[in-house]
Amino acid sequence: MLNVFSKVFGTKNDRVVKKYKAVANEITNLEEIYSKLSDDELKAKFDELKKAVQNSEKSLDSVLKDSFAITREASIRSLGLRPYDVQLVGAMVLHKGDIAEMKTGEGKTLVGAIAVCLNALSGKGVHVVTVNDYLASRDANELKPLYEFLGFSVGALSDAIKEDEYRRIQYSCDITYGTNSSYGFDFLRDNMVYDLKDKVQRGHHFVIVDEVDSILIDEARTPLIISGPTNHKNSNYVKANEIALKLERGELIEPKNPAEKPTTTGDFIVDEKNRSVTLTEDGHIKAEKLFEVDNLYSIENAMLSHSLDQALKANYIFQKDVDYVVKDDQIIIVDEFTGRLSEGRRFSEGLHQALEAKEKVAIQDESQTLADTTYQNYFRMYEKLSGMTGTAQTEATEFAQIYNLDVVSIPTNIPIKRVDKSDLIYKSEREKFNAVCEKIKYYHEKGQPVLVGTASIEKSELLHKILSEKKIPHTVLNAKQHEKEGKIIADAGQKGAVTIATNMAGRGVDIKLTPEILSLGGLAIIGTERHESRRIDNQLRGRSGRQGDVGESQFYLSLEDNLLRIFGSDKIKSIMERLGIKEGEYIESKMVTRAVENSQKKVEAMHFESRKHLLEYDDVANEQRKVIYAFRNDLLKEDYDISSKIDENRVDYVQNLLAEVNIFQTMSEDEFDYESLIAKLKEDLHFIVKVEDIKSEDYEALENRLTTILKDVYLQKMSSVDEKQKSEIERVLYLQILDNAYREHLYSMDTLKTGIGLRGYNQKDPLVEYKKESYNMFIELVSNIKLEIIKILFTIQLQSKEDRQKEQEVLDRMIASMEKVNEHTTTNLAQESVRNSDKKIARNETCPCGSGLKYKNCCGKSGPKRGLVAGN
Repeated sequence: MLNVFSKVFGTKNDRVVKKYKAVANEITNLEEIYSKLSDDELKAKFDELKKAVQNSEKSLDSVLKDSFAITREASIRSLGLRPYDVQLVGAMVLHKGDIAEMKTGEGKTLVGAIAVCLNALSGKGVHVVTVNDYLASRDANELKPLYEFLGFSVGALSDAIKEDEYRRIQYSCDITYGTNSSYGFDFLRDNMVYDLKDKVQRGHHFVIVDEVDSILIDEARTPLIISGPTNHKNSNYVKANEIALKLERGELIEPKNPAEKPTTTGDFIVDEKNRSVTLTEDGHIKAEKLFEVDNLYSIENAMLSHSLDQALKANYIFQKDVDYVVKDDQIIIVDEFTGRLSEGRRFSEGLHQALEAKEKVAIQDESQTLADTTYQNYFRMYEKLSGMTGTAQTEATEFAQIYNLDVVSIPTNIPIKRVDKSDLIYKSEREKFNAVCEKIKYYHEKGQPVLVGTASIEKSELLHKILSEKKIPHTVLNAKQHEKEGKIIADAGQKGAVTIATNMAGRGVDIKLTPEILSLGGLAIIGTERHESRRIDNQLRGRSGRQGDVGESQFYLSLEDNLLRIFGSDKIKSIMERLGIKEGEYIESKMVTRAVENSQKKVEAMHFESRKHLLEYDDVANEQRKVIYAFRNDLLKEDYDISSKIDENRVDYVQNLLAEVNIFQTMSEDEFDYESLIAKLKEDLHFIVKVEDIKSEDYEALENRLTTILKDVYLQKMSSVDEKQKSEIERVLYLQILDNAYREHLYSMDTLKTGIGLRGYNQKDPLVEYKKESYNMFIELVSNIKLEIIKILFTIQLQSKEDRQKEQEVLDRMIASMEKVNEHTTTNLAQESVRNSDKKIARNETCPCGSGLKYKNCCGKSGPKRGLVAGN
């Protein structure tokens, strides 16, 4: 019924596109007016729009048609490109704050530019996010003539250049291009500065995320973390790795009777589907014996159990050349979606150290989180968020729920002619790769270029080895350099070219084909494995058939592929057995392809839950982060009344102090415990007060009296500096205390998150428990910061200018006196003490006088040595 309704009235997407197309027609009608204007007149018209928007005389929506029409004309004159109507539709979707799904080759770069020019009219800055530095630089440079024609400045961030001034200049431009990690880390670093002038970003107004599915979905499970060395050391990695290897892998046995509980064998169970490892009861006992502890899960042994968990994951979940590579005695992460090496990134929570122990490379020190966020929470800070990609509909639900973004599929300018063939399924991986190589050989001899997608570096190297043995010329892209990557992908359309790449390598780069190649059948795509996400497969397919070109795509699968082995091989295996499939034969069936897609849907749903779960936890931290960062920004402002804040904190300190010492000895208010109060003041503030100074009739009077005394003593101490210096001292100390306390809080939050899952065994919701405990921890953090600033400010000693000058004079006289003594001393005291010592010193030992020389060459020489002072 729903399908019939859609056919008659069109889908929601059709109706949205139809509405935008009507607006695009109106913009096309304006073309006649603006095409007749000279360059200067066209620029003047655009400046009028800019002034009207910045003076709040007009809204961006009201100037959209004129802005798009002028931008289209400016594009023709500066770039030689006239945007199609469907590109205008895509730009309208971006301006509204939604996702434009546009197929490969439809000119998304120019679509983004049209929306950018409209939103840059406000003067608040527009950010464009790309997947790598190469594309950020390329897009900014290619579009620079258009932007400058319209009077906009454009900048491009490079991850390689860290200087603040360089980054500040790029952000000060009307339009800034950069990678997601550039923006995210700059935001975190901006919230660690001690002066507002040191910040590089200038706000979060409007952002367009190119390849939005890659950045907001694929990378969403990876938090952004700035870390530093920690005082919390854990040296159990090697021991944990040895114990992990001594434990025996078991399996979960499902009972025949559903009413019975499953049983386990061995010491631990590996759940490949959820990428987790769980100790069995036997494994628990064995691990305690090997660690020589009574209870592995007691508080004092928490780090041991955590190290063992990570060691088991490192050995049985994470694979070399799939999840990571070993290079230059280091573990380098392989991005699971692109196959690129993520140099500089490290797995958190001790997993990286566990992998280093597994591979027997140097184990780096543990790091502590100094600042962190997730891409989800970073990009949700923008007033308006939008994105574009070739593949988004499969994740439309997630975009709507997490980011409040609708996905609008934009029709292609020319209908797609690519032929997508059904999957071919083989019994073994060996048969599959042999068939792939035969197909590649066929295409190569024919002269038709072929792009082969693999799921990992390991598989691309396996295919490279087979093709090399068969002497088929080919190029392997392991995506280590973005510039090289873009060139290899762009050249993948040459006659007879064979290119092997991880499924998503080269995103954002079009493969352009000559008429000769099109006559041979266009670009052929071979997928050697289905990815866990349908979207990644669609991305690979979309490499072929751009702008109405001919092409074809086909996936070769085997029952040994991870996706089928873990999620769906039983059904397909039974079909193959019923059909009596022999060595080297395959099945090609729509039903089997649907079964594979159902497996992918299961995995997508699982990953969505995982990302949602991560976000639910980070949302708790994010609310705390917002409070801390907002207060931190207040402290950086020159007009912030920090003295009033200190006064508030002083009152809090006194109230907490009186509560802590339990000031009432009895119910009678005139029997205060002054002794405990005086002792506590001495301990906290090194401040000695007499009973008669604070004796009061009631609690309120005591509180006021004590607050007044502490304030007077503090102001008296601060009287040696002027008000501006006083505020600066208070501000800097407050920032230091805030930062240190927040870092320790983040460490505690990490520890809490690591063990919170165990609460589930006690019939408690781990997320609810996490929210409750983290809230209590945050209240304690705020309280500790308030108390610490009062203690530090009260106990610091300030020197007057005169005191500092006197100290320097005394120091100068001491140095002069020492030099004088040095000139005239004939007997060295250090030598005398060494010679007079009863201890026998060997001639080749280092001389104990502190000279650094051997004894025989120093005090062991006969006779005194002139002019040698100990330590010089």
